[in-house]
Amino acid sequence: MFNTYRRGLFILSFLAAPVTLYLVYVISPYMQAFYIAMTDWRGVTATPNFIGFDNFIRLFSDGIFWKAVTHNAALLVLLPLLTIVIALFFAFLLNVGREGQGVAGVAGSRFYRVVFFFPQVLAVTVVAVLFQQVFRPDDSGMLNAPLMAIGMDPVGFLSDPDIAFWSVLGVMVWQAVGFYVVLFSAGLASIPRDMFEAAQIDGAGRFSLFFRVTLPLLWDTVQVAWVYLGILALDVFAIVWVMTDQHGGPDFSTTVMATEIYRNAFQYFRFGYASALGVVMFFFTIGFAILSLRLSRRERIEY
Repeated sequence: MFNTYRRGLFILSFLAAPVTLYLVYVISPYMQAFYIAMTDWRGVTATPNFIGFDNFIRLFSDGIFWKAVTHNAALLVLLPLLTIVIALFFAFLLNVGREGQGVAGVAGSRFYRVVFFFPQVLAVTVVAVLFQQVFRPDDSGMLNAPLMAIGMDPVGFLSDPDIAFWSVLGVMVWQAVGFYVVLFSAGLASIPRDMFEAAQIDGAGRFSLFFRVTLPLLWDTVQVAWVYLGILALDVFAIVWVMTDQHGGPDFSTTVMATEIYRNAFQYFRFGYASALGVVMFFFTIGFAILSLRLSRRERIEY
C-alpha cells in the first residue's frame, strides 16, 4: 500500500510541471478567447463590456465571414485530395515504380526526394513572396513573360477574382507535396518487399500493385496526412496574407477565416469579434479532425 502511494507521488511529481504549463499556456488562452468572444472589447479598456452572443449573431449574418468559410471549405476538400494524390503518385514512382527491375524506384530517386522536399524547408512567407514574383502581371513575371512574348495578354493570377483562389491553392499544394512524398516514401519503405514481389509474380501490374497492395498498407499514413492537411487548410494564413492583393483580395476572393481574424483584431481593433471568429474556427478544426478519424477508420492490415 505504501509502495503504491509512493509510486503515485513519483508519477505526479513528473506530471505536475507539464500539466501546469499546458493549463497556463494552452487551456487558459482558450478560455480567455471564449470569454473575450462574448464582449465588445477593442483592446484598449481594462474591463470589457459583456454582450453575450451578439458577436456570434453578427458573425453569422456577415457576408465576408461566409466567403471566408466557403474558401476554407473548398481548401478543406481540394488541398488534402490534390496533395495526397500527387504525393502518393510520386512516392510510388520513387519506391516501386521502376519497370523490369524487381521492386525498385525510378533512376535517380534519391535525388528526386531532395528536390521534392526542398519547398518544405522554405519559410511560408518566403514561398508567398516568391510566388508574388512568379505571378506578376507583367513581362517580369515567370508565367506571364512567355505569354506576353508570344503576343498573348497577361493573366491576372492574383488580380483576377476568378483565378486568384486557384493560384493560392496551387501554391499551397506545391509547398505541401514534398513533405508527404517523404512521409509516404517512409511508409512504403516499411512494407516488406516480399509483398510487392509476390504480387508481381502473381501478374499484378503497376496499377493493381498500387491500388491492391500499396494503398491498403499505407491507409493509416494517408489518414494522418488527410487530417494534417485538413487542419492546414483551415488554419492557412501567411500565404493568403502576404501573397494576395489586399490581404485576401481582390474583392475578398481569397480571404479565409484566419485573415479575417487578423484583420478584425489588428486593423479594425474589434478583438471581441475576432475572438468569436477564432472560436468558430476552433470548433470547425476540432470537428473536422474527429469526423475525419471516425469516417476513415478501418481494420488495420498487419504485415
